[in-house]
Amino acid sequence: MPEADSSGEVKNFYLDIPAQTTGQFYLKGSGALDWGMQNRLSRVFRPATGHTVMLAIDHGYFQGPTTGLERVDVNILSLVPYADALMCTRGILRSTVPSSSATPVVLRASGGPSILKELSHEEIAIDIDDALRLNVCALAVQVFIGGEFETQTVHNMTRLVDLGLRYGMPVMAVTAVGKEMARDARYLRMACRICAELGAQFVKTYYVAEGFETVTASCPVPIVMAGGKKLPELDALTMAYRAMQEGAAGVDMGRNIFQSDSPTGMIQAVSKVVHEGMKPAEAYDLYRTS
Repeated sequence: MPEADSSGEVKNFYLDIPAQTTGQFYLKGSGALDWGMQNRLSRVFRPATGHTVMLAIDHGYFQGPTTGLERVDVNILSLVPYADALMCTRGILRSTVPSSSATPVVLRASGGPSILKELSHEEIAIDIDDALRLNVCALAVQVFIGGEFETQTVHNMTRLVDLGLRYGMPVMAVTAVGKEMARDARYLRMACRICAELGAQFVKTYYVAEGFETVTASCPVPIVMAGGKKLPELDALTMAYRAMQEGAAGVDMGRNIFQSDSPTGMIQAVSKVVHEGMKPAEAYDLYRTS
């Protein structure tokens, strides 16, 4: 039996201090989520800024050994500590990323076709139990609004959302733009809003020079900007800066970091832009001197 409280009646219940409440969660549209899901999101998005720099290295799930990702152990592991979150597949996570890594993981959860086939024909590619075993902070699922298999990919997302709500696992919807679709603000507004309406806790989408602020404004959950194709470093930093100024909650960059001449310098420069609002020219100088 445990010992009885020996302190007698001398106890302090701080009757003059009102009970403290946790307050409103800091991420857009996330105030009604359960504690566990908010906790996972707070590992992806820095509480101090509400922003994130994700490092995307999941390209191999549909196109094999992408340039710069031929050897993740050689080229990528040194970058991981500089990222707020690592976006990868479970194969790379188990085979290559040390379990001692403190960087949160956003796990690729959909797949199926290679780059040789119709990319919208994806299905769920992981069981929620395995994601929990891997202790990841979110699941990423591709959604092809307007694609040949649009409904299937939307249902992939909603099934993961249901499982995520059951276990406290956030879902990031990734808006995929097909070859025949215009990458403009009108399309992205529709795609992001659909994903948010159907339950995604945050959305990854592309930046557009005209109207991106309307994409972020009309989406009730955080939007993370996709890095897209490799750009000159100053152009990539400028794109990140504009996206943040126009309402993005972060960036998820891959090729613009690991295909850079100085990947370490580039991810540090991107982080300055995202978390400190550093101007592109200043961030580029930081990149060049790193």
